[in-house]
Amino acid sequence: MEQISNVQAVPCSGSDYLRPFRVHYSQNGTKKSWDFMRTHDSVSVLIFNTTSHCFILVKQFRPAVYMCEWERSRSQQPEPAEQPEGEEGAVETGAGTQEQEEAGDKGEEETSQAPNQPPASAGVTYELCAGLVDKPNLSLEEIARQEVLEECGYDVPVTKLRRITSYRSGVGVTGAKQTLFYAEVSEENRVSEGGGQPQEGELIEVVKVPLHEAMTFAYDESIPKTMGVIFSFIWFHCNMSPKYKISTNV
Repeated sequence: MEQISNVQAVPCSGSDYLRPFRVHYSQNGTKKSWDFMRTHDSVSVLIFNTTSHCFILVKQFRPAVYMCEWERSRSQQPEPAEQPEGEEGAVETGAGTQEQEEAGDKGEEETSQAPNQPPASAGVTYELCAGLVDKPNLSLEEIARQEVLEECGYDVPVTKLRRITSYRSGVGVTGAKQTLFYAEVSEENRVSEGGGQPQEGELIEVVKVPLHEAMTFAYDESIPKTMGVIFSFIWFHCNMSPKYKISTNV
């Protein structure tokens, strides 16, 4: 998760996950147009471990977040200082020679690291366990159960999943619907380490957030997280924390 190299941004000519469109319409007599992406709906699950009184989140690298941070860092970089005439070429040639020598020493281990490329941590986010609604033969609850098992390693019966609400996500770009569930688990429900499906390219780290630190975690802007984490922690504080008689440290 911490080694990102050979980054290339290319046009997306085809995808199994999203399709770009431009819609033309009239609103109150005014002609308008809007670009949007057609994509799958999704489910997410707030998982609370009653044995250790902690929330179970997932942590993973998100290329979209990474590229946004890269673009932001580029826009904030100062203009390069002008080199005195006759020196610039010498500096570039020397640097190029050194890079070629280093690349030759690496051999098959050579990786492409662009200048000023941010570390992989710039694209790592904390999220709720979640997944796409792309299995028409399964209910939302069954998809949510499957995601909890694959990503976090807990086997939760469908009957133990509580539906909290559904909402639209990415309304300016996709408008897809996400349905949020709540699940209580214990160490007895844990059947594996989780981590997702490596054969599908998933690389997921399971993270525990203690209940008493939850709201501090939610509002800490230095911790990159999704809105689902913040909203679900607030929901728990309002609806479930009195049951456990533990302060969520608002």
